[in-house]
Amino acid sequence: MKKYIAEFIGTMVLVILGCGTAMLVGCDAVNGGGYILTAFAFGLVIVGMAYCVGNISGCHINPAVSLGVLMSGGMTSKDFIGYVVSQCLGALAGSGVLAAIFSLGGVEDKTGGFGSNGLAGVNGSAVAGLLVEVVLTFIFVLTILGVTSKKAGHGSFAGVVIGFTLTLVHILGIGLTGTSVNPARSIGPAIVAAITGNADAIACVWVFIVGPLVGAALAAVVYKYLENEKA
Repeated sequence: MKKYIAEFIGTMVLVILGCGTAMLVGCDAVNGGGYILTAFAFGLVIVGMAYCVGNISGCHINPAVSLGVLMSGGMTSKDFIGYVVSQCLGALAGSGVLAAIFSLGGVEDKTGGFGSNGLAGVNGSAVAGLLVEVVLTFIFVLTILGVTSKKAGHGSFAGVVIGFTLTLVHILGIGLTGTSVNPARSIGPAIVAAITGNADAIACVWVFIVGPLVGAALAAVVYKYLENEKA
């Protein structure tokens, strides 16, 4: 149970600080400032949470990462289900906290949807959005599997590497899809946005569930092949 609580907290913090930063500063790729701040916010949260709850749950705080670990033999199916449920609930809770803060404080949400993902950057193309999410998640999860491998020996530096990799994929992806690479991070804001009147936020959320999961599965298959000395 402690592992699930850790995943709930970690994902909630990710949404509050990552999506909250996007809501506050905006993600305009033309002006750039808010774009970079948002990318670093997501990356730095991962660094912080890795050293906070990593020793308890592994700090997946992302169903795609959990799928990659499951397929690599690093967790049981029971734990996978528990992790995913905890992550989605954590993201929903984080979005609820943001809704309360921005509503009570009368603060403008510059994303218009609690930092939810969208397809505006790819001109509404679900296929292009899927491709973006598959590729970025593949890179992210492949890095995680490599840096956390017992053969890698990176030890305490793993959290930093993973955090900066997430920052990197955000730098490319924000202008395209808002960068999900994390189904829970997309589901929470989309649901809260829909509840508060922005139904469009949930219309394409399936892209940000399917894309990251496919990318993670591919990463697990590829890394397992690369690491297999007999292959």
